[in-house]
Amino acid sequence: MQKIKSLMTRQGLRIPQESVNDLSPIESFRIPTKEEFRELHEEPTDPQAQQEIINSIEEVYFSNDSFDIVKYELERLPPVLSLQELEEYRDKLKQQQAAVSKKVADLILEKQPAYVEELERVTSLQTGLQLAAVICTNGRRHLNIAKEGFTQTSLGLLANQRKRQLLIGLLKSLRTIKTLQRTDVRLSEMLEEEDYPGAIQLCLECQKAASTFKHYSCISELNSKLQDTLEQIEEQLDVALSKICKNFDINHYTKVQQAYRLLGKTQTAMDQLHMHFTQAIHNTVFQVVLGYVELCAGNTDTKFQKLQYKDLCTHITSDSYIPCLADLCKALWEVMLSYYRTMQWHENHDQDEAAVVSSDGNNVMGTEENSFDRNYVKKKLEHGLSRIWQDVQLKVKTYLLGTDLSNFKYDDFIFVLDVISRLMQVGEEFCGSKSEVLQESIRKQSVNYFKTYHRTRLEELRMFLENETWELCPVKSSFNILQLHEFKFMEQSRSPPVSPSKQPASAISATLTLFEQYCNGGNPFEIQADNKDDETEDVLASNGYESDEQEKGAYQEYDSDSDVPEELKRDYVDEQTGDAPIKSVSRETLRSRKRSDYNLNKVNAPILTNTTLNVIRLVGKYMQMMNILKPIAFDVIHFMSQLFDYYLYAVYTFFGRNDTPIPTSLLCASNREQHNDRQFESTGLGLSSSRLRTTLNRIQESLIDLEVSADPSGTLTAAEERKEKVPSPHLSHLVVLTSGNSLYGLAERVVATESLVFLAEQFEFLQPHLDAVMPAAKKPFLQQFYSQTVSTASELRKPVYWIVAAKAIDYEQMLLLMANVKWDVKEIMSQHNVYVDALLKEFEEFNRRLNEVSKRVRIPLPVSNILWEHCIRLANRTLVEGYANVKKCSNEGRALMQLDFQQFLMKLEKLTDIRPIPDKEFVETYIKAYYLTENDMERWIKEHREYSTKQLTNLVNVCLGSHINKKARQKLLAAIDDIDRPKR
Repeated sequence: MQKIKSLMTRQGLRIPQESVNDLSPIESFRIPTKEEFRELHEEPTDPQAQQEIINSIEEVYFSNDSFDIVKYELERLPPVLSLQELEEYRDKLKQQQAAVSKKVADLILEKQPAYVEELERVTSLQTGLQLAAVICTNGRRHLNIAKEGFTQTSLGLLANQRKRQLLIGLLKSLRTIKTLQRTDVRLSEMLEEEDYPGAIQLCLECQKAASTFKHYSCISELNSKLQDTLEQIEEQLDVALSKICKNFDINHYTKVQQAYRLLGKTQTAMDQLHMHFTQAIHNTVFQVVLGYVELCAGNTDTKFQKLQYKDLCTHITSDSYIPCLADLCKALWEVMLSYYRTMQWHENHDQDEAAVVSSDGNNVMGTEENSFDRNYVKKKLEHGLSRIWQDVQLKVKTYLLGTDLSNFKYDDFIFVLDVISRLMQVGEEFCGSKSEVLQESIRKQSVNYFKTYHRTRLEELRMFLENETWELCPVKSSFNILQLHEFKFMEQSRSPPVSPSKQPASAISATLTLFEQYCNGGNPFEIQADNKDDETEDVLASNGYESDEQEKGAYQEYDSDSDVPEELKRDYVDEQTGDAPIKSVSRETLRSRKRSDYNLNKVNAPILTNTTLNVIRLVGKYMQMMNILKPIAFDVIHFMSQLFDYYLYAVYTFFGRNDTPIPTSLLCASNREQHNDRQFESTGLGLSSSRLRTTLNRIQESLIDLEVSADPSGTLTAAEERKEKVPSPHLSHLVVLTSGNSLYGLAERVVATESLVFLAEQFEFLQPHLDAVMPAAKKPFLQQFYSQTVSTASELRKPVYWIVAAKAIDYEQMLLLMANVKWDVKEIMSQHNVYVDALLKEFEEFNRRLNEVSKRVRIPLPVSNILWEHCIRLANRTLVEGYANVKKCSNEGRALMQLDFQQFLMKLEKLTDIRPIPDKEFVETYIKAYYLTENDMERWIKEHREYSTKQLTNLVNVCLGSHINKKARQKLLAAIDDIDRPKR
């Protein structure tokens, strides 16, 4: 049944009998026999009946091929079997089977031609398949032969080649791993060679290679080791960077920067560099100071190493202070020079990089990153300038203030100032700083030192003045203060400018900054140490020779034209331009060179003493300090003014006061108030101007310690209590001012007074330089000093020489002679009186003694003129006083007075060149007043107040009876009393 259904489902499939065994079990079926076909044809052939029988077959029989019909039917049997029912049911199944078979047979017969045709095709296909089987068999046999003979061998070769390539790659990897394992040795060698960029490049390449072979277990440990090595390289790189701070090396720094760039830490490197510079400054100064402290301590005690730098500076001794300061500045210079060269390197490097970027602008991102790094580095370096300099200032300030410099020698202190001045110059060139910290610290030390130094110098000056014999100090005629060692510093500022083409190499180098000069070697502070003891020769060492030949020999080298600059030969040189002004020589000076009767035969050398020279040297030293340290310019100039003040006061005290009584006949009524002045009682005749009196009072109040001078035993104690004042000096007992033969010490007076005038001239010469360094707020002090003190030096001549003039001629004797003359004569006389000859004889004697004095000391024309002026003025006033003592006088007597006076003038003009004769009108006017009428005399009395009350009263009394009556006399005396009343 199953086979029948299979045939029904596969309609048209005809399988030949021969190939049935080759088909699958599902496709196999049995072909009906002829008897079966016959039986099928014998049965009724009603198609509809057959179709109904087929339709009556249960569906389960058509479900699938695996359906078990027998089992199905047996299971359907009823529990109680009936033969009849079984037979009926069997017949039914047979009918159904017959109908199905009949249907199948019909279908087979219907498809028989197609079956035969298909069977033939199957047979043909079977034949073809058998042929293909034979071909395949032969092909397989031949392929086996080829495989064994050729393919297997070739493929083996290919397989071996592939294996070989794999092994070569493995070997290369193993060798790389081996190289990586040995990299640390090469890295150590490169670090020893300071090839930091190469070491970092190698380390980074190794790390990259290690990441490639990270699948190997040995590489993980190697990678960790490489990371540690890279960190070690960074540490050594940091150490290498710190070495730059003290000794900059271009190649070394280039390697370090390249290394940091490879690491991508350019900005970090710059931060580290500034930290190293700060640390280098601290370590440098500490080690320098520590070395000197331990050297001076003389033991190996390590307690100093534990001290702070500030405390360490206090252990520096005075002897080691200057060498330590020099070494300190040298070391700090090296640090700043390294920073300067570092900035220079970056500037050059940035320019090179910018040039490269402009030529190749492909990598925009990399260019922007590099530009950012460059800007960061540039700003960091610029900001670091002031920071580095501030650290340097603080370290040097601590060192400066750690020691009291008040007891240092002047040259040593000047050297300290010079070093600090050079250091401040370095700071200004380094970062444009004004070095306020250094200026303030050195200002404190300078003021402290200078007060002590100045106090000592004032005491020395007092000692010099008290031991000064006022002898002339012989100097050559071309002497100039610029020739003194103390003023050498001014020569550079006074030298005229030279064109660059004519400048020597040294002059051109002077225009360069210190960093440019010493960039490739040397140290600006080494020059200071080398020059410290230079130029110690004293230009006045040969001034003790008296004769012209000795002086010439002593100054032979000094007088040579090649050694003395042309500008030093001039009388006066302008401080600002270096040129001699057109009117630098006054008419009075020209006249003194031509007509002075009292010049020595030798050249007109300046008149000065050893003390004057010492004061000038002190002024030079003070100016050196002021030139180096301008912030204390006011203090220095103030102390300089005290030197001049004290010298002026000493000259006045020694020679301007007169302790002997002065004849009242020599005093003018208009100057009685000056005569009665307690302090300056001897000035007389209006000789002391109000400006000079004010100056002397100021000096006495501010500088002179009168209590100390009154009690010499308490000088030291009082000096400590009154540090700002100095005892009044006392004239040496070797100086005699009471001898008439020497004109009462005229030679000493000339040397003292003219040395003061010479000193004032030098101060005038230095005024432009002092004004240039004086702070603007303090310039009024300087102007006041020059206008009220320096300019009064020449005014001191009058009171000093007046004392000589008052004593040189016996005016009292002349009054006595005049008193014996009879003035009420009745006839005109042709012969002058004897007192005129006596007076002229006194003047001739004065002239002779003046010539004797001039053989010792050159008497300048202004001095001789003042002396003659004083003597003539006193003589004329004595004449007026003598005429005022006359009780009776006639008109002929007045004519005799005029005759005497004209005789006196005629003879006097032959003795002196002074024109006009001083107070000539004073005498003539008084004599002629005798002839005035009442009204004219009253007006004359009111207009001529230069006469004393006594002289005016006597004039009125003498005129009584001749042309003035008693009433007029009373009126005139009342007018005189009105004039005299305000003076009382």
